Amino acid sequence: MLSDIEIAQSAQLKPIREIAESIGLGESDFETYGNHIAKVRLETLDKFSDRKDGKLILVTAMTPTKFGEGKTLTSVGLGQALGKIGKKGMLALREPSLGPVFGIKGGAAGGGYSQVLPMADINLHFTGDIHAISTAHNLLAAMLDAHIHHGNELDIDVTNIMYKRAMDMNDRALRDIVVGLGGKINGVPRQSGFVITAASEIMAILALARSRADLKKRLGDIVVGFSRSGKAVTARDLNANNAMSVVLDKAIMPNLVQTIEHTPALIHAGPFANIAHGTNSVIADKIALKLADYVVTEAGFGADLGAEKFMDIVCRTAGLRPSAVVVVATCRAMKMHGGVPASPFEKLMEENPEAFRRGLENLKKHVTNMQKFGIPVIVAVNRFPFDTRNEVGMIGELCDELGVPWAEHEAFVKGGEGAVELAEKAVAMADQHDVREPNYMYDLDSPVEEKVRSIATRIYGADDVIFTKQALKKIRQFTDQGYGNLPICMAKTQSSISDDPTALGVPKGWTLTVSDASLSAGAGFLVIISGNMMLMPGLPKVPAAAKMDIDEKGNITGLF
Repeated sequence: MLSDIEIAQSAQLKPIREIAESIGLGESDFETYGNHIAKVRLETLDKFSDRKDGKLILVTAMTPTKFGEGKTLTSVGLGQALGKIGKKGMLALREPSLGPVFGIKGGAAGGGYSQVLPMADINLHFTGDIHAISTAHNLLAAMLDAHIHHGNELDIDVTNIMYKRAMDMNDRALRDIVVGLGGKINGVPRQSGFVITAASEIMAILALARSRADLKKRLGDIVVGFSRSGKAVTARDLNANNAMSVVLDKAIMPNLVQTIEHTPALIHAGPFANIAHGTNSVIADKIALKLADYVVTEAGFGADLGAEKFMDIVCRTAGLRPSAVVVVATCRAMKMHGGVPASPFEKLMEENPEAFRRGLENLKKHVTNMQKFGIPVIVAVNRFPFDTRNEVGMIGELCDELGVPWAEHEAFVKGGEGAVELAEKAVAMADQHDVREPNYMYDLDSPVEEKVRSIATRIYGADDVIFTKQALKKIRQFTDQGYGNLPICMAKTQSSISDDPTALGVPKGWTLTVSDASLSAGAGFLVIISGNMMLMPGLPKVPAAAKMDIDEKGNITGLF
């Protein structure tokens, strides 16, 4: 079996102009970046404003193993399968972050015969969007420190600055640092740190902005810290947001690429779902919905994270309305949640009906959670060669019990042909659904603590929530400044529905601990941090980067 990178390198791509033409774009609607990548101009939304929107299909998953359960693979396979059944489909997906690419997961552009291409470009520098976001983020950080150094006219309290620096890499040594050392000429010493760019508020802003004007406004709304009198200090106060918008001029435009089977795909923005809101850009979704009859998008990690935030944050603020939700499941994840150790990996390949039955509870919880939003749900079983008919059958029995359709797929080895049944069922379900606003898990006007408690009890299954003194102090500070009515973005482990990464399945009798909170006023949400979540990940002992190489002809190996 060829590796992902070998499959990608052997694929025959069409010129990006042909892909653009296939969805009705003319030369004035996009800018090319080589032969196989283009950026779509925002004016496209105005050009096709009279067109009826297509149907939006959201792909999410059960709580994943550390290997991931093939959510992007399933999204790409489903998108390709739409063409196999005669439907005009598109994909709208996130951009990969270099942190995970070089860390544990490697590439994040699908896999096998269900990839978006050119895979290496998408996983590495692509069109420079993430670099631009890092630059805009650090421009604001530099202007903040320069303002303090040159007299601090805004009377900023250097002990109450929330804004850190950003870089697109996993580097634990930069989580907590001191800047301004070396004497007066180097600035004012203060404690600071770095977040990974995917956790930058500017990444979230780019993903949620609806226009350049909206982007500029949101950038200006970023709160960098507070004055000594307690007043919020914004990027607008520092006169930074206009220059930041200049840096992001190209980055706000979605990137058009194609799958192995030439399905059009918009790849844009990449906020993580465990420390940010976890979905691609609103602009990409809205453009795709004007250009296709069915748009497949995804939300990061399990449904407790990305999908909940898609409903409670993205749908609420951007007016997006999913017509169907696909929950991806794997037999190996079922066994892990039933108690089978994830290492050695071979144990997850062995049939274990008892553990499998216990693990089904995790899938059941995610499916019933999604049903609470009032959107029809379908389960997609991502088949592996070592899965048994008995195991897949148990997933089918659970779905029948819950009254939700299901389909297994082999998109990895068969591409779109391997996901035809899934596409047929998803389309039928989406067509039958009257598009409407989802049911939200909380009212915006509720107290912050009650909004957090609603997510914790209704989605995670917690008995209650406890807030540390530090978290309560910040929540009260943000509320007093007028930010208490914002949606909630939970920063929580992706390894469990609970806040304990070792608690598998569906934990019972536990209490969620809120350890901290931060304000993302530009993005338009409060970040509630649970447990020991880090906004700057670290590399593992043997990172994926250690297995990568490139030869004299430019052929890459190890990027998968």
